[in-house]
Amino acid sequence: IVLVIYGIMFAQFFDQAVFGSFTPGTRVVLDTIFSTLIVLFTGEYLPKAFFKSNPNRLLTIFAPLAYFFYLVLWPISVFSTFLSRCLLRIFGVKVKEDSDGEGFSKVDLDYLVQSTIDHAKDDQDIDEVKIFQNALDFTDRKIRDCMVPRTEINAVEYKSSLAELMQKFVESGNSKIIVYKDDIDHIVGYIHSSEMFRNPEIWTDRIRTMPFVPETMAAQKLMRTFLQEKKTLGVVVDEFGGTSGLVSLEDIVEEIFGDIEDEHDTSNLIAKKINEEEYVFSARMEIDKVNEMFDLDLPESDDYMTIGGLILASYQSIPKVNDIVQIGQFEFKILKNTMTKIELVRLKVVQKN
Repeated sequence: IVLVIYGIMFAQFFDQAVFGSFTPGTRVVLDTIFSTLIVLFTGEYLPKAFFKSNPNRLLTIFAPLAYFFYLVLWPISVFSTFLSRCLLRIFGVKVKEDSDGEGFSKVDLDYLVQSTIDHAKDDQDIDEVKIFQNALDFTDRKIRDCMVPRTEINAVEYKSSLAELMQKFVESGNSKIIVYKDDIDHIVGYIHSSEMFRNPEIWTDRIRTMPFVPETMAAQKLMRTFLQEKKTLGVVVDEFGGTSGLVSLEDIVEEIFGDIEDEHDTSNLIAKKINEEEYVFSARMEIDKVNEMFDLDLPESDDYMTIGGLILASYQSIPKVNDIVQIGQFEFKILKNTMTKIELVRLKVVQKN
């Protein structure tokens, strides 16, 4: 209604004051062009430019005015919505009753957060907003996204001696050591370092049980389970019942707040930029983190999470040292590996977008 009134008044004023000497057809074209430009400038560009410069202060000033117009126009909005739904029902179109009762959807929040990150002035603001972004993405996180892989589990055999157990505590620096029978696929629980001060000679009696969870389980569901059962550690199993990895409450929390390091954490992962086109990465580096750190566009998939997984998915076998794997515009050279996994690679961007 406002736009209709604006269009009529604009045409009446400018046709008499400015465009009076033009033909009617020319006046229509000029009225359309200039009225559109004025609406775009005053209704789109200026408000966005002002609010981006100082959003909090301007929001405080204009929020009461916006709320006033909301109250004034609310009856008209309700009536228009009701009339539209009645017409749609007449033509057989189904309308969700709660469609107008929703606030911001997740898509809206994602867009808002990304826009805030793009216009953040310093790294501290970006870090704070990314916590909110991680919280939004947390509902889609699976246990396999945050677990410690099977090959990195610190564990001892059930029949190990006390000296072997103590040595494992010293070597790993961990406060908990996994205990298994026969092999890592048969985990019986874990032993806490505090038990070494309580009759350690019979340490197997102090083994604590922990839940077994599938790797496809939602991370937020496991967090609730941990809190309800007062547990902090769980064994992740694959579809065949074998041990896939280990997950702790700290691992899940890090999905929201980022890496939480203490004095015992030893990060051996390498992520180094050699020049504008070459990088050196540990194969265990997660692809999404690499893309974020170095503004790359490495392909992501549900089939793998790490650079090593990307290479194996493309190469279909374990490459040898100095082998080169071409994946799109990215060229990977294997610098270090073992018989079972890739450890270190050099990445060269052949043609960066």
